Amino acid sequence: MTKPMLAEWDGPFGLPRYELFDDAQFEPALQEALAEGRAEIAAIADNPEAPTLENTIHALELAGEGLRKVLSVFFNIIGTDSTPERQALQKTFVTELSAYNAELISNVGLFKRLSALHDQRESFEGEDRRVVDLYHENFTRAGAALTGDAAARMTAIKARLAMLGTEFTQNLLADEGEWFMELSEDQLGGLPDFLISAAKSAAEEKGVEGWIITTSRSLMTPFLQFCPDRALREKAQKAWSSRGANGGETDNRGIAAEVLSLRQERAKLLGYASFSDYKLAPEMAGTPDRVRDLLMQVWAPAKAQAEKDAARLAEMMQEDGVNDTLRPWDWRYYSEKRRVAEHDLDEAELKPYFQLEKMIEAAFDTSARLFGLEYAPIDAPLPHPDARAWEVKRDGKHLAVFIGDYFARGGKRSGAWCSGLQSGHKLDGEVRPITINVCNFAKPAAGQPALLSFDDARTLFHEFGHALHHMLTDVRYPMISGTSVARDFVELPSQLYEHWLEVPEVLETYALHAETGEPMPKALLDRVLGAATYDMGFQTVEYVASALVDLAFHEGEPPADPMARQAEVLADLGMPGAIEMRHATPHFAHVFAGDGYSSGYYSYMWSEVMDADAFAAFNEAGSAFDEATAGKLEEFILSAGGSRPPEELYTEFRGRMPGVEPLLKGRGLAA
Repeated sequence: MTKPMLAEWDGPFGLPRYELFDDAQFEPALQEALAEGRAEIAAIADNPEAPTLENTIHALELAGEGLRKVLSVFFNIIGTDSTPERQALQKTFVTELSAYNAELISNVGLFKRLSALHDQRESFEGEDRRVVDLYHENFTRAGAALTGDAAARMTAIKARLAMLGTEFTQNLLADEGEWFMELSEDQLGGLPDFLISAAKSAAEEKGVEGWIITTSRSLMTPFLQFCPDRALREKAQKAWSSRGANGGETDNRGIAAEVLSLRQERAKLLGYASFSDYKLAPEMAGTPDRVRDLLMQVWAPAKAQAEKDAARLAEMMQEDGVNDTLRPWDWRYYSEKRRVAEHDLDEAELKPYFQLEKMIEAAFDTSARLFGLEYAPIDAPLPHPDARAWEVKRDGKHLAVFIGDYFARGGKRSGAWCSGLQSGHKLDGEVRPITINVCNFAKPAAGQPALLSFDDARTLFHEFGHALHHMLTDVRYPMISGTSVARDFVELPSQLYEHWLEVPEVLETYALHAETGEPMPKALLDRVLGAATYDMGFQTVEYVASALVDLAFHEGEPPADPMARQAEVLADLGMPGAIEMRHATPHFAHVFAGDGYSSGYYSYMWSEVMDADAFAAFNEAGSAFDEATAGKLEEFILSAGGSRPPEELYTEFRGRMPGVEPLLKGRGLAA
């Protein structure tokens, strides 16, 4: 029964045999893989021979192959095509994995072997020393050195946190899946054709007659930009903002409070004053003070710009005869009007030039020019009918498989992300990556092209930058492969890749009108690039506010009421009243769906300091496609994974670490 899921992946180009899988296989396959993993760990820990790289580190790196297969497939499916049955399985998986990981960390014999190798670290070099250090650090930070009651409590905390993260995600998915707003034909006035078409498709997917707006960002954002009915905008904005805070079984506020309390307890068990101190210790930032310093350097000019913009938008609203304060549901509507007036840019005019297919081609071609990559479609069963796959080659040699899953649908987690079914390494022969990009673009009506906003296109390039980091890896060990780097370094490749979307020759080639096939007129192209920093005060304020709230949650004693603490932080900052946090606490999945970005949401901005400086290296070389600079980017950033500390890798690429000035200039916020 379990063999198809645990067998060698022998689909086209080493893909899993999805056509042989069904949900009934997951739990027995997990149990079989856990048993196999436990046996492999016991063999390593109980080995009577002295610990060596080969019998301890290499053996650990190659252990648990069956578990990797089951988990990579399951967690991709639960994120992109969730069902109540799969959500029940997810809770089972989380419970079983918590127990398995607790056994691994508390294995005294295994930790002794890792400690012995760490004591000999000076005898190792390069990747060997790096991986020995990371194994010892990871086990220590997970509580391997704890004993007695402290060890037992740590195990209980981690198990509870894993379950709370799962519940937070499932609650958010339920809120996002249940809410929609029906529109009558009379309420379509003022909405562009692309949005009406997308609203029609969303209604068909829900089995509803007519048109609906859902909480999918690709529907919600343009609706707030174009809908002239202020009451409808208010209803939509409030639904978007209140996800996870609607009372009842799907309310996430209590979960957030418990998560923060448990994280602080976990940090103190390990000897740290706060969860932020614990979490930031291995990151580039290192300390909460350094994070706050960066964020506040950006906050002040961003807030000043946002307040200046808010005054102009309020004037426009008054001119419209609306005698009220500018509200969050007003900003995007009047900002879109202002963009048309001041930059002669209309989203409805722009959107036909950003076809999904052409933007995929643009992302591929940019990587071909920079790194010599080639792409060929693969015909193979995939996790969902919307997904597509390509073989990635260079000089005729297979490098990776890339899967793109681009459309929003019921049961799919919101947002966009990159994940890997398989990481590349060279420890036991050469294993090449299988990489997935997931997005949530509005699906078009049958026979119509999928049209993106400029921000959607930027998201596509962002996630493909992560994919390149994963696919171009060239390291020996799985644990330092691809995107396995410090959290505040991992966004560098993705944010850097966004810059190529604004390179004129890329847009001239791929921004082709969906109906006429004509390239974007130069005058329109110039206006697009000229408005690149338009509304950047708003965008920066909503992001930095979220990052500062995240930091405040984890810096000291946990708040009994996270919502009250959120309000306090925003009040202290003087948050503009017409702007909301990008992610309010009850739907702040980056922070509460798991530990990934907890006390780490700042990392996008930390990486942006580097990405602005990194793209400047191409400008200084005279071309966005300078061959030598691209070669250094691949050698020291994209292929190197976590093989060296990120500061070393960036300095090798650029010759120095950057300051905040390129970021402020890139956002149009420099003095």
